[in-house]
Amino acid sequence: MTTMVHRLRRPVAGPAAAAALTLGLVVVALMFSSSASAQSSPCSDDVTGAPTGPATVSAASTTSYGRVLVVGSGAYAGCSLYLLTSDQLHALNGAPFACSDNVNALKMPCDSDLWPALLTQGAPIAGPGVNPRLLGTVTRTDFDFLAGLSSVKQVTYDGYPLYRFFLDKAPGDTQGANLDDPVTSPPGIWYLVDPRRGTPATGQAELDLETAPLNDTGLDEIVLAARMNNDFSAFPNATFPVYTLSRDHGDERGDIRRHEWGHESPCQGLCAVCWPPLLTSDRPVAGPDVDQHALGFIVRPDGSHQVTYHGRPLYLFSKDAYIAPPVGVGTQGINGAGAHAPWGEFNTIPTLP
Repeated sequence: MTTMVHRLRRPVAGPAAAAALTLGLVVVALMFSSSASAQSSPCSDDVTGAPTGPATVSAASTTSYGRVLVVGSGAYAGCSLYLLTSDQLHALNGAPFACSDNVNALKMPCDSDLWPALLTQGAPIAGPGVNPRLLGTVTRTDFDFLAGLSSVKQVTYDGYPLYRFFLDKAPGDTQGANLDDPVTSPPGIWYLVDPRRGTPATGQAELDLETAPLNDTGLDEIVLAARMNNDFSAFPNATFPVYTLSRDHGDERGDIRRHEWGHESPCQGLCAVCWPPLLTSDRPVAGPDVDQHALGFIVRPDGSHQVTYHGRPLYLFSKDAYIAPPVGVGTQGINGAGAHAPWGEFNTIPTLP
């Protein structure tokens, strides 16, 4: 694997900041290099040029996430593929892709270095287990290597662009699964992809309690939280606060009986970019001091399963995303409590006194 220091192509403002960031990246690189296996074409390779042929997408089985999409052929065959929730913005209003060649905290292009995009020349090919009707492409003009090229094509599945992850070393690695990423713009959640319908392959959600700073009050609060970043070596099994929406209604039996706006939650589209629904592939699991009987799920319009607490759908907040040191991007906090949005008011779920 090319080390993160080698990947650092752009200068960081100020010598002190440069030294701190470089030290952090060196530590991270050493953490990951110890587990790397000898691979002729590791899944972590950068994208450095235009593709030379059609990409193939296949499906593979995993222990924790079920069947997921992988690269189907070529140098990266078997490498895990991911979607990013905040890439919905491009489809909704034409905004730039959230993972792009833009300025971010790690000073590395997201779409070619951190999350290498799956590019194709010509129509992508559906391998075993893949629905060819969900395969497509999107034109990208925002890669850092495009000197002399006007654009390239990236493979999509059910409209979502597909990426590898630079910390996946070999086929079967899933370090990017359920990763709450503060580096993309806007922040989003990376998921493996269910080949049946293109929805996130999340595995079984787990709810725990988290103690975190409450907004800018200087006080800490203990709230219900979701365990994310399941396999991410730099910050594994982190917890992030979950929220309910005032316009979502449920009952004690764990299912939605009625919504104020009909049978569909009002948090769709742009709302779901800012407040990603907490998803699960099976009935969610309660951690210590969380009531298992309070947990359930509903089926969203796209077929994904959203976790509920006493029948109330649960959401994450994009501004809560962070990665602890040595990477140190963002800050832990409960930043959405009491937030008033066009879709209603979001609130955390505190522990009982």
